[in-house]
Amino acid sequence: MADENDKSARPESRQARASRDDRLKLALRENLKRRKLQARERSAADGPSQNDDDSLNEGAAGKTGA
Repeated sequence: MADENDKSARPESRQARASRDDRLKLALRENLKRRKLQARERSAADGPSQNDDDSLNEGAAGKTGA
């Protein structure tokens, strides 16, 4: 708690904290953009799924085993 009382005595610490906050905001924004892109890619890739044997799972309705 002594740190909170000393903030006015050390203006450079305020500047350092603001700089850190700006870096964290930027990192958070970049992380959010990256995660949104990953989610979009996953949802686009969710089209036809693949079976264990790497064949596409297009459904078996109306197909015969001939």
